[in-house]
Amino acid sequence: MITKRIIPCLDVRDGRVVKGTNFTGLQDVDSPIDLAKFYSECGADELVFYDITASSDGRKLFTDILCETAKSVFIPLTVGGGINSCDDFDRVLKCGADKVSVNSGAIKNPGLVGEAAKLYGDQCVVLSADIKRVNGEFRVFSHGGRIDTGMEAIEWIRRCVGNGAGEIVVNSIDTDGVKQGFDIEMLKAVCSAVSVPVIASGGAGCINDFIKLFNAVPGVDAGLAASIFHFGTVRISDLKAEMKANNIPVRIR
Repeated sequence: MITKRIIPCLDVRDGRVVKGTNFTGLQDVDSPIDLAKFYSECGADELVFYDITASSDGRKLFTDILCETAKSVFIPLTVGGGINSCDDFDRVLKCGADKVSVNSGAIKNPGLVGEAAKLYGDQCVVLSADIKRVNGEFRVFSHGGRIDTGMEAIEWIRRCVGNGAGEIVVNSIDTDGVKQGFDIEMLKAVCSAVSVPVIASGGAGCINDFIKLFNAVPGVDAGLAASIFHFGTVRISDLKAEMKANNIPVRIR
């Protein structure tokens, strides 16, 4: 049986890890290098590194910080932020990333997912979708959740998977940082639409939120969170022990 993954997320701005609520009100947390090393050593299955203002600032991802972070980890590392071309994929992979996450770049250039998948393989291409409810519809947002694209999210995700995206990160803007649980309704809709791994992001506030997630949406492959790990609310070792106690397949070192 495939184990469920636990993935801390490093949202990086100006070389520092930050965290907010509903994608706003960002506050400083720590050095991405120090946090990455900590998570690599304490049982995280993978790590996600987002340069969260690269797209909105119209610049490329900060590779110096990324290179130092990559040297600190011995678990798979997914990197995103300002990924707009296959050259950006190449640059980030050469800095030590195992997978590349694309969001706004794929919205601007829908052919990017397919091009990157042909060059680097489906398993390397991660579609990160920032989704918010608008008038009862799941809508895709770009530029760090700032711009409503007008696109319906489930069809967008299905299209990108068809083009070669090998994994989906579903970021619920509605639940981000609120700590009231993952967006179960949204995740069920995504898992019903695609057969590739789906990572749930946004809303975790306690260990039980992960237990509820994996029981309510068996198709979800991983749970991603930031603040509850960064601020010590939940220890990954405790979370995994509780998952095992609830018969959820999990890798424990």
